[in-house]
Amino acid sequence: MSKKKFTPSRIGKQPIAIPKGVDVKINGNVVTVKGPKGTLSREFQDVEITSDGKRIVVAPVVQTNLAKAMHGLGRALLNNMVTGVSTGYKRELEVQGVGYRIAQSGQTLTFSVGFSHEVKYEVPKGVTAKVTAQTKLSLEGINKEELGQVAASIRGIRPPEPYKGKGIRYAGEHVRRKAGKAAGK
Repeated sequence: MSKKKFTPSRIGKQPIAIPKGVDVKINGNVVTVKGPKGTLSREFQDVEITSDGKRIVVAPVVQTNLAKAMHGLGRALLNNMVTGVSTGYKRELEVQGVGYRIAQSGQTLTFSVGFSHEVKYEVPKGVTAKVTAQTKLSLEGINKEELGQVAASIRGIRPPEPYKGKGIRYAGEHVRRKAGKAAGK
């Protein structure tokens, strides 16, 4: 039985370019990224992060499978932080169904999606919501992870159903449709 040679993560090997206006501070395992949109900070495990002012390089500390996984993950998370503080992230949602709509009051969203009551959702700080039409919602934020969780929570209020396609869906999401009951003879 031959022992496998350790190969570093393909994603982890790629350096991250630091755009203009973004400041990266590395303090041991904690990395703070500051940019025009805001500031993000995160602690990393099993990776060594270095910066020369123009780019950031992530390297594994030890040669284990966990370190290899954390190498790629650490690089991806750090890249998301740099992109978030420089350009930000945006997620669009749509509501489809007769009488289904969204209303906004400050950071509170009210959904009328076929229940006997309206569903209220409080958007957390760090994410800004904007109702562009009665059936369209736009979410923006600098933290990709938090933005994705908020979008998934909102979609979870009334996920699209496969027969008529009614519900809350991501913009551009394709919902696989099923055929209804066949008419009897």
